[in-house]
Amino acid sequence: MKIEQHHGHHHGHDVGERLYLHRHSVIHSLPSHAKIVAALLFILIAVSTPIHKWAAFIGYFVILLITVAAAKIPFTLMFKRALIEIPFIFFALLMPFFGTGERFEVAGLNLYREGLLAGTSIFVKGTLGVITAIILSTSTTAREILRGLERLKLPALMVQIASFMLRYVNVVNDEMERMKVARESRGFEATGIKHWKVLATAAGALFIRSYERGERVHLAMLSRGYTGVLPHDEPPHIPLTLWLRSLTLPITASLIFFTTMALGF
Repeated sequence: MKIEQHHGHHHGHDVGERLYLHRHSVIHSLPSHAKIVAALLFILIAVSTPIHKWAAFIGYFVILLITVAAAKIPFTLMFKRALIEIPFIFFALLMPFFGTGERFEVAGLNLYREGLLAGTSIFVKGTLGVITAIILSTSTTAREILRGLERLKLPALMVQIASFMLRYVNVVNDEMERMKVARESRGFEATGIKHWKVLATAAGALFIRSYERGERVHLAMLSRGYTGVLPHDEPPHIPLTLWLRSLTLPITASLIFFTTMALGF
């Protein structure tokens, strides 16, 4: 029983820390809920900016790259994680070929102006959002993000469900792997519809085992004084100066936005 608990704890920790990169930087030291607010505000400003305001978007990318450097995140790691955006880039590349309105020819290709603007908007704004999310996930552990969401008054029950899912998803996955090995050791191999009944039965058994494990974990937590609220490591209130430091990114982005709007760049 002790081995099982240790095994679950290890894997839960592994899932929660997979995206996190341990560094001693000013970005890492900021409160998690303040970083979440800063990321959401920056994305909101970027999405609200008209795509033809190129000076603003250049400014957004510059301050994001400065933030990446301040967080001591290797640019190679940033690039690798940003590859998750590739499917959306392919979609954006197709948009200039479809649409209505004004058309023009480039290298023998007929492109629609509105489609080109829409595709460019998806690519540019999507890239800004992806980089922002990578900075947040790399400088903040999954546990801290969940606690930050709880401090931002997201329903506590939702936060706790997400926390337990994050912690025990690999435990359940290991259980599923053990059941798969047991089936294969008995000569079973799923090759078609005729084996769906066996797989459905295994899925039902996995659900029951997971439910029973959840009941045991809940009872263990209650016996240790759990009252429905997870403990917090961060202080209940942070000073205004720390909020201003945390919101440097969206504040700078808003200055860029209003400047470009006023000057007509």
